[in-house]
Amino acid sequence: MARVRLTAARVASFSCPEGQNQAFLWDSEAPGLGLRVTANGARTYVFQGKLDGKTIRVSIGDPKTWPLEGVTVADAESGEVRPMPGARAQARRLKALVDQGIDPREQRDEERAAREVRRAETERRDVLLRDVWNLYIEDRRGKWSERHYLDHERMAERGGRKASIGDRIIVPGVLAPLMEMRLSDLTRTVLDDALKVEAAVRPTKARQAYSALGTFLTWCERRNEYRNLVPGDVHTRHLARERLPKKKAKNDCLQREQLKHWFAATGAIPNVTISAYLRVLLLTGARREEIAALKWTDVDFDWNSLRIGDKVEGTRTIPLTPYVATLLRALKALQSIAPDRRQQRRLDARGQTWQPPEWVFASGRAEDGKLAEPRIAHNKALSAGNLPHVSLHGLRRSFGTLSEWVECPVGVVAQIQGHKPSAIAEKHYRRRPLDLLRMWHTRIESWILTEAGVETVTP
Repeated sequence: MARVRLTAARVASFSCPEGQNQAFLWDSEAPGLGLRVTANGARTYVFQGKLDGKTIRVSIGDPKTWPLEGVTVADAESGEVRPMPGARAQARRLKALVDQGIDPREQRDEERAAREVRRAETERRDVLLRDVWNLYIEDRRGKWSERHYLDHERMAERGGRKASIGDRIIVPGVLAPLMEMRLSDLTRTVLDDALKVEAAVRPTKARQAYSALGTFLTWCERRNEYRNLVPGDVHTRHLARERLPKKKAKNDCLQREQLKHWFAATGAIPNVTISAYLRVLLLTGARREEIAALKWTDVDFDWNSLRIGDKVEGTRTIPLTPYVATLLRALKALQSIAPDRRQQRRLDARGQTWQPPEWVFASGRAEDGKLAEPRIAHNKALSAGNLPHVSLHGLRRSFGTLSEWVECPVGVVAQIQGHKPSAIAEKHYRRRPLDLLRMWHTRIESWILTEAGVETVTP
């Protein structure tokens, strides 16, 4: 194969003969360096050599960007002058590798893979905590209640937007100051500083958010893309003890002598759906979201039962007691009333057709169609009845407490409320039929109504 000393003029003038796909012009100065020109005019410097008795060829680059000899270039931003190797120098480097038994193609692939790894690691370390948090809560959403999911959204809430009800402005969530930083920048010092601020303003929410953050970090460690981004000492019990208040057992609960005032106050609530919801909450001892998510398909008036979504077992069936059944029948009758002309015109304007709601405790204002926020009405009722604060979960606590007045077995109450069995006998040797639960549940309801002065089953 003939060789000539490559020059810029020879490189520019060399062309592929007609009838050939490609042609080569080999350099006499740098062993293995050649110029390849294809039939369509593409030009590339190449290196060709022998490795283990086989000819290998490696592309170096376009003559437009690769000079024959090395030059110095200035960086466009910094102005720093640095050397740029030429095609001859690159060919000599590749020849040295081949002489050592190293395949330049494999080295090139290894270097490319290493660059990809470095790039991926850089991208991994640059990921924002908010982006990973959003992926986390979406991944866990199917295993959480809707309220638990919303609680996690609120922890990361940026704030500043107007509330959907009222004129108040939503404040940033407890974890909001951390959300815009990189996950890899979350250190114990950063978290400690954030806890100092939040624990002084809203200690209970700070404790809840700290616990949720710990579960989130555990989730991150189980995924390759986020593993080892956060130091292991970021979330510790010592930090929680130092900065956060101890969790206190809540004791808000209706007492026997308060029942009459509570029933009178909730009966005066203008919204009959909320009024019925609160009473059903007390008389079933269920969780607030379990009753809010009740559909008419879950109510069996024939066999007097309610099928409730349960966070422990998935679903559970409890008795439909007489007074609760009366409340639900009244709601069903109310929801079955067709809209008047004015309401129908509104539906027609929106291109909607009327049909009875699927939810037992339906709300026309809620996005998903079911009751979302009964706390405001309940708090107003408590104030009107001159009663101490009782949360919605406090009504569940009230059911468990008041049931002791009729000496109801603890296991029966736990099964009605959906508590996880706490003893071996309860877990493996108690399978109470619905009839047995109904006997005790009806007795509890009857006692509560008697103490409340409700003499009939009419709400």
